[in-house]
Amino acid sequence: EKLCYVDPQTKKRAISEDDVAFYNRQQRIIFGWNGLIDPQSIEDYIAIGGYSALAKVLFEMEPEAVVEMVKKSGLRGRGGAGFPTGVKWESVAKAHGDTKYVICNADEGDPGAYANRSLMEGNPHSVLEGMIIGAYAMGANEGYVYVRTEYPMAVELITRAVEQAQDYGLLGDNILGTGFAFSLKMFKFKVRVNRGGGAFVCGESSALMASIEGRAGEPRPKHVHMAEKGLWDRPTCLNNVETWANVPLIINRGLDWYTKVGTGGSKGTKIFSLVGKINNTGLVEVPMGITLREIIQDIGGGIRGGRSFKAVQTGGPSGGCIPKDLVDLKVDFDELTKAGSMMGSGGM
Repeated sequence: EKLCYVDPQTKKRAISEDDVAFYNRQQRIIFGWNGLIDPQSIEDYIAIGGYSALAKVLFEMEPEAVVEMVKKSGLRGRGGAGFPTGVKWESVAKAHGDTKYVICNADEGDPGAYANRSLMEGNPHSVLEGMIIGAYAMGANEGYVYVRTEYPMAVELITRAVEQAQDYGLLGDNILGTGFAFSLKMFKFKVRVNRGGGAFVCGESSALMASIEGRAGEPRPKHVHMAEKGLWDRPTCLNNVETWANVPLIINRGLDWYTKVGTGGSKGTKIFSLVGKINNTGLVEVPMGITLREIIQDIGGGIRGGRSFKAVQTGGPSGGCIPKDLVDLKVDFDELTKAGSMMGSGGM
């Protein structure tokens, strides 16, 4: 009993995770297996159903059907402005060209945001599986993971995941005997990991691609569409770590399950890095549509020292501050934008 967690507010001992307010108000579908499986073991991931979504799309679905399913799911990019993922995939799939690329943006630049890092360190195969499914859907045969150099463990684990997937016939030529080929390149390792130098601007898609190409990480004019002229002027789809990790869940659990989570225009969950002068800091995964009050008071335990809440900053340097009179604001892409802020990569 002495080892049990004691809630600082109620002074009650927690017997299970459900007894802890920090956890019982969350909906952990992306983080669900973090801490429960060995991130270095592909066998652990397969044991919980890992790569079954990939097998399903390769053996039972045409690429167009995969794109359509992602569109209908309502999944929006988790790295910034929330562009519809399925629409982006469709643009790349329809783009002309024999060579296409998919990229995982793991260059998490917002101060205090560590969701991408935690996912890659806790369940790297979920990200990798999402990328392979996306590559099949869009007709890409090559992919890149762009990781911050400050994340050495994440680099090590995603690299190991790539090597294990290759050994199991889940990457490379003739994946699962279907004839589909996909290779993942990561600079500076056997499979070449691209370690970003830490420049905040390289979180922007075109600047990130310039960095992969060996040039200065500077954004391109916005009239140049990455779906047509991205990496090396080829059609390219870039999504962030959290976005890719949603894909296997959508394929495996279906649209009915996924679309029940969230709001009309923002489906699924979102991972936030809850930091600042709050009692319970850490990474939280909550359904879209939850209010700021629920996150700050119920999950975060309120402001330290019993002081009153004044404002919360969301969306990193590109976001904004939301004052206390909007504490009952529903957290989704559209509502945060209306309030003058943004979702960003999840800093709060």
